[in-house]
Amino acid sequence: MIETIEKQRIEEAVFTFIDVETTGLSPRTARVCEVAAISFRGADRLGTLAELVNPGQPIPAEVSRIHGITDDMVRERPAFGGVAPRLLAALEGSVVVAHNAEFDIGFLGMEFSRVGLKFPALPVLDTLALARRNWKFQSNRLGKIAQELNISNENWHRALGDVEMTRKIFDHFITAFRAAGAVTVADLIKKSGGKTS
Repeated sequence: MIETIEKQRIEEAVFTFIDVETTGLSPRTARVCEVAAISFRGADRLGTLAELVNPGQPIPAEVSRIHGITDDMVRERPAFGGVAPRLLAALEGSVVVAHNAEFDIGFLGMEFSRVGLKFPALPVLDTLALARRNWKFQSNRLGKIAQELNISNENWHRALGDVEMTRKIFDHFITAFRAAGAVTVADLIKKSGGKTS
């Protein structure tokens, strides 16, 4: 599956941008409280998923201050298992794109395993790795890169706002890579150091 996707031309591939908000920093002890995914082929938006998730544990006040998600907001929301099938459907056959992908995929992998599922084996592009390897931004934080590229960074630290921002930054990167000769998904993976997850 991964090899097939990597051979696709950039304009033919489906890129699914993901982001999670969590109750803390460790996937072993903290939980996902919001997940967002948007899928694009070229300029065509194929689907959007944005869900608050009941993490089954309190959200610490200092974490709420960062993303603005409170216990009251998630109390009546589904647990991760209620969102997982739709998220798997959104990811199917796509290239996963995230900023600091290790964080998001670490949490999603743990959440999927808790409900008896697996995060799918797909190519992963990390805009953080791409930024570090190919640009010299003053800071590689998502909002700071957006600022330097004159991309709106409102709703930063909410999952859907962050995936939209990641997509716009990725579009900027893709334009530069294609101008430099990148044609396939595999070419983009090389630009990020050859790691796919």
